[in-house]
Amino acid sequence: MNFAFNEQQNAIRESVARFSAEVLAPGYRKRDQAGVIGREVIQQMGDMGLLGGELPEQYGGSGLDCVTAGIIVEEVSRGDFNVGYIPLLASLNGQIISQHASPELAGEWLTEITAGRRIVCIALTEPSGGSDAASLRMKAENRGDTYILNGEKTSISMADQADVAVVFARTGSQESRANGISAFLVPMNLPGVSTTRFEDAGQRAIGRGSIFFDNVEVPAGHRLGDEGKGFKQVMQGFDYSRALIGLQCLAVAQQSLDETWQWLTERQAFGQQLGAFQGLTHPLAEYQTYVQAARLQCFYALWLKDSGQRHNAEAAMNKWWAPKLAFDVVKQCMLAHGHTGWGEDLPFAQRMRDVLGLQIGDGTAQIMKNIIAREYLPR
Repeated sequence: MNFAFNEQQNAIRESVARFSAEVLAPGYRKRDQAGVIGREVIQQMGDMGLLGGELPEQYGGSGLDCVTAGIIVEEVSRGDFNVGYIPLLASLNGQIISQHASPELAGEWLTEITAGRRIVCIALTEPSGGSDAASLRMKAENRGDTYILNGEKTSISMADQADVAVVFARTGSQESRANGISAFLVPMNLPGVSTTRFEDAGQRAIGRGSIFFDNVEVPAGHRLGDEGKGFKQVMQGFDYSRALIGLQCLAVAQQSLDETWQWLTERQAFGQQLGAFQGLTHPLAEYQTYVQAARLQCFYALWLKDSGQRHNAEAAMNKWWAPKLAFDVVKQCMLAHGHTGWGEDLPFAQRMRDVLGLQIGDGTAQIMKNIIAREYLPR
C-alpha cells in the first residue's frame, strides 16, 4: 500500500495551491456577493489545465488519472468552495460526453469546456421528483432528425451561467422508469430554453434554478449514447462526482482547521495562549482525525475508479459523510474564534452556508445510506 502522491501529482498540487491562495481566496466573499463565478477565473483554470484533465487529449484533457482530478478539486476548493464546483462539473459531464457522444460532438464541446471558454451543467432533477430521479416526466419526442424537448428541470446548479447542459428526458413510457430515459447535450441558447434563479442560503456564486424547455428542437446527433440508456450513464457518473464532492467539502474543513490551529497560538486569555486550553484543542483534535480519515476514504474511491473496480458504496460514503462532517468542523472552528468568528469578515459563516447545501444536492444522506446498505446486504 502506498498513500503518497507521485512527483507529478505533488507538482500539480503545489501549483494549484498557489493559484487558490493568491487568486481565488481573496475573491471568495466578492463572488458570493455578486452571485457569479467570473469567466476570467474559469478561463484561467482552463489555461492551467485544471478542467477535465483526466479526459483524452483529443478533447483538451491531459490524460490524468481520477486521483489527480481529486487533488485539483481539493486545492481549488481550499481557496473558494464555489469555484471548486467548476472542475467537478467538467469532470462529471466530461466523462459522460466523452464516453457517449459522437467524436465530432465531443470534440466540439469538450475542447471549449476544458479550455474554460464554456460552462457545462447537468440537468436531471425535476419538480415532481428529487431523490426518485427515475420518475422524471420531461418528454423528448423522437421526430427522426430531431428530438422535441418539453418540460422543466429544477434545482439545477449553474442553470443561469451554463452554456450547455447534459439533459435527461423520457423517450419511453412512464412505466419503464429508468429504461425509458435518454440523455442529450443541449446548448442553452437554443430557442425555447429559458431559466430562473432561486434565492438560496449558500452557494450563491454557483447559483441554483430551473431550466424550462418549450418545444426545444435538439438534433438527433446530440443524443448521448443509446436511446433509453441515459439514466445508467448518469448514475455511473455520480459515483465519480460523489468522491470529488467529498474532497470539495473536506478542503473547506481542513482550511478552517488550519486557520483555527494558527489562531490558538496567536490569541491569549488568562495569561496564556488559547492552545493551552483543552476545551478548545480536544474538539479540534477529534475533528482533525475525522477529516483525515474521510479524506483518505475519498481518495480510495478515486483509486478504485482508476483501477476499474466497483466503488458505489465508497462513493456513497463520501457523499453522506463529508458534507456533514465539513459543516460540523467549520461550526466548531467558528466557535473557537468566539465573537470574532461570528462576523462576516471571516469566512466561517459563508463556508457553513456553502457546505450545508451539499447535504441535500447530488443525493441526500438517506439515499446514500440506502446505496451502502444495498451493497453490503447478502444477495
